[in-house]
Amino acid sequence: MKKKNDALIVIRLFVYTFFCVLILSSCKKSEEPVDYTTIKTEGQMDAELTAPPMVPKPIGKRAAMKLKVNMEIKEQEGTMTDGVKYTYWTFGGSVPGSFIRTRVGDEVEFHLKNHPDNKLPHNIDLHAVTGPGGGATSSLVAPGHEKVFSFKVINPGLYVYHCATAPVGMHIANGMYGLILVEPEGGLPPVDKEYYVMQGDFYTQGEYGAKGLQPFDMNKAIKETPDYVVFNGKVGSMTNGNELTAKVGETVRLFVGNGGPNLVSSFHVIGEIFDNVHVEGGAMMNKNVQTTLIPAGGSAIVDFKVETPGNFILVDHSIFRAFNKGALGILKVEGAENKNIYSGTIQEGIYLPEGGTIQKMPEEKATTTAVPKRTLADKIKIGKEIFGTTCFACHQSEGQGIPGAFPPLAKSDYLNADSKRAIKTILHGLSGEITVNGKKFNSVMPAQNLSDDEIANVMTYIYSNWGNNKTEVTPEMVKAQR
Repeated sequence: MKKKNDALIVIRLFVYTFFCVLILSSCKKSEEPVDYTTIKTEGQMDAELTAPPMVPKPIGKRAAMKLKVNMEIKEQEGTMTDGVKYTYWTFGGSVPGSFIRTRVGDEVEFHLKNHPDNKLPHNIDLHAVTGPGGGATSSLVAPGHEKVFSFKVINPGLYVYHCATAPVGMHIANGMYGLILVEPEGGLPPVDKEYYVMQGDFYTQGEYGAKGLQPFDMNKAIKETPDYVVFNGKVGSMTNGNELTAKVGETVRLFVGNGGPNLVSSFHVIGEIFDNVHVEGGAMMNKNVQTTLIPAGGSAIVDFKVETPGNFILVDHSIFRAFNKGALGILKVEGAENKNIYSGTIQEGIYLPEGGTIQKMPEEKATTTAVPKRTLADKIKIGKEIFGTTCFACHQSEGQGIPGAFPPLAKSDYLNADSKRAIKTILHGLSGEITVNGKKFNSVMPAQNLSDDEIANVMTYIYSNWGNNKTEVTPEMVKAQR
């Protein structure tokens, strides 16, 4: 009997070992990298190229093909922000350059053309290319000429491309970067909306907001002190009527790149959590991510489902870059509210950190602080100091505001039309959509803890500057609205 039991144990061990070896060998086989260099192409087509924030249609399950890419380099003047011009160097006439969409195994025939009106030679380095310089060594092209080279895409992922002509940093800093997507076999999982967003840092001889055509500043670039950090080449590229859009219940995919040339991006969407993040644009998947780091010359693919309506703000969470240098966009979501997910304000009450009991100081004879008589010059001087400590961050030094986020005070039709309404805004705060100088804003202005005299002075300063109507506000006018 004992021998029979021993035999059964041996058989069971053999079967268990056999299946373990079979499973391990199967896992090892599945983990082996696929050799996409051996994929044969079937037919040919011209690549669809799109300017940001749009992307070409998904690849889906199409076979690998010979893909012809026609891209033209253009040196052209554009708008960095209101009143500020900049000469961009572009791939395809946009910053970032045209989005290129391929699949593994495609053979890309790249036609790079340098417009005859351009002043400089350029080339292209595609991080998706396996070969010297990512194509840069084969693509240096003078104005009025064309270079053709080819490559096979053999690694799925989202990759940056950029100019690599010396000085490389200057060419990138002037806007010469973009994204090329290499989809896996069978394509990416389908979503409802896809958008193209790319961050870049710009260096100008004038400070932020300085008017006119601003030349590139090499010294600032070397010191890594940009005047502008923006999405898609300019301040407000995805605000003021250019918002990304979606509907409640839809899934959104953002192809996000960072052209640099210097700064790392801390990409975040305020009010959303990324369900999936392709870390650095590769195969590694992270889930339930609040903010993802994107290195200069790197990328990420983020997917999420929008479940409540509203404006969701895209930012570089190195937050002064968003609210003071331009790295800000908006995803506008429309649809029915879901109170189970987000209720909005339920109640507003008084916050008493020392408990609910109302406490009083011993009663004394009431006193009033007399407000001294001030000249207009005195009011403006004091108001300027208050503005610098209270209002500057949102409304900026010249009252220009922050496009898409905080309205301008300069030449403000909203302020000039009704001083009583303006006083109430400072006293009691304001939320919801307003229109200022023809542009819509939907942010929050908190009530300010200022005295009647302080409000009168700061408002007099604002009304006395930046093309406003010179209204002189008095403490009595403030008191009447308090």
